[in-house]
Amino acid sequence: MPNTFTSAAPQVQYSASHNAVLPTHQFRKTGASPVGGVVKRSFDVVCAGLALICLAPLMLGFALAIRLTSPGPALFGHVRVGHDGRLFKCWKFRTMVTNGPEILAAHLRDNPEARREWEATQKLRDDPRVTPLGRVLRALSIDELPQLLNILSGEMSIVGPRPVTEGELQRYGASAAHYLRARPGLTGLWQISGRSDVSYERRVLMDRYYVANWSFASDVAIVAKTVPAVVMAKGSC
Repeated sequence: MPNTFTSAAPQVQYSASHNAVLPTHQFRKTGASPVGGVVKRSFDVVCAGLALICLAPLMLGFALAIRLTSPGPALFGHVRVGHDGRLFKCWKFRTMVTNGPEILAAHLRDNPEARREWEATQKLRDDPRVTPLGRVLRALSIDELPQLLNILSGEMSIVGPRPVTEGELQRYGASAAHYLRARPGLTGLWQISGRSDVSYERRVLMDRYYVANWSFASDVAIVAKTVPAVVMAKGSC
């Protein structure tokens, strides 16, 4: 597939209207079907089902390792916004200590540079909340494997916009409407384009571009490019 699919998104002009903060009440449910329809949903069910069957022993092993190396549950669920504004619990292997919010608050209070990084990207390259095992799981995107369950339940898709919180979606401005047209994805343009090496604004535009230009061929191409991106741990943090 031509490289224009992954390179065109950052070329979309970014304006203040895209970055405007929208009040939550503007995210109204439309009742529209998710982008991709039956074809995309069938692809999701088949791929997620096969992946769970093949990876179940490995996932159980990771769950046990998490419980043995860090106090707390193996899985962590955080509320995200899904298709048409529906909220759902997005599952991950737990990669942080259980008192993460307190540690983050103290870290941001004492480190102005980290606070600026967090405000700009909602991520930290050197996150004090992450456990040693968690860093490995994150680098290889293994922490996101439990989202296969979200895919089977219809809350997520194999490919789609990165799942975000209500607070993050308010930063999407006009691009929020595109985000809400699709199921959030386990992988997507952001994941194959550098992840944390990509600015937040470009990530939003990538989500918008993906939804506006969806095709089954683009989903297959993104899945094919995800494997080498994960192996190289490009842009992981």
